[in-house]
Amino acid sequence: VSEGRSEAQSDAPSLGSDAMALLDVCGAGGQDWTLPMGSPDGTPALSATCHYSFGARTPAFVLPRGLQPSEFVKSYTEEGRDGLKLHLAHGTTTLAFKFQHGVVVAVDSRASAGKYIATLEANKVIEINPYLLGTMSGSAADCQYWERLLAKECRLYKLRNNKRITVSAASKLLSNMMLEYRGMGLSMGSMICGWDEKGPGLYYVDDNGTRLSGDLFSTGCGNSYAYGVMDSGYRYDLSVEEAYDLGRRAIAHATHRDAYSGGVVNMYHMKQDGWIKVCKEDVSELIHHYIQDK
Repeated sequence: VSEGRSEAQSDAPSLGSDAMALLDVCGAGGQDWTLPMGSPDGTPALSATCHYSFGARTPAFVLPRGLQPSEFVKSYTEEGRDGLKLHLAHGTTTLAFKFQHGVVVAVDSRASAGKYIATLEANKVIEINPYLLGTMSGSAADCQYWERLLAKECRLYKLRNNKRITVSAASKLLSNMMLEYRGMGLSMGSMICGWDEKGPGLYYVDDNGTRLSGDLFSTGCGNSYAYGVMDSGYRYDLSVEEAYDLGRRAIAHATHRDAYSGGVVNMYHMKQDGWIKVCKEDVSELIHHYIQDK
């Protein structure tokens, strides 16, 4: 009986030693794991380690057997708006624009969990590497996970090719990742900013796989207010101090009008020799300062 059982186990696909070691450390070694979003018949197709899971040939999340995300979401559906009981209330304001001295990135710092303000100290700029930055809007978990995965891919690219990845290629990688999970409930709107041999680069990428190149972008529910300020003061030949002031003003006025944005202004400047963090200033103090200057 033991020999037959060993043969049956040897025929079944395994997660690999690295994955099993990780599961043992997590205390889940005795559970039955599978890839519910992998092959059509529900059987895992495993080989060498890939970028998205412990060992799937196709991108898939490793989940406990029986946990089907689509079925889980259906259990929370009802008649009404989008047929969902779960309404993710999230708000933010982020912006980035190119000018003659590089790219300025400015974001607010309020993170909400439904109607509850979780923190006023969230840094919504993800430092991918010294020459690449990514912004967060939508679900913080989605943005952090996928942009950290992008950081890993950028590092691997440099090790394999002995040169930095371009901003265009990095944004394309993120867009391809989003296309793999299009329609699966991800919530992400990000700007990828950097500097390569072509100069400063700025791209917008969202959870639908949309990828746009431009000189000026703003995301989040406060973006309409930020666009109003930036459109009135933006030009390509801004000086460094003028660009900093424009970014601060846009975020401060957006947080003043948008109930879901607030906290502090975190500002970064992408230069030819890498990014620097410019400031972290309280939006309330900025608003009072701007009112007094009128």
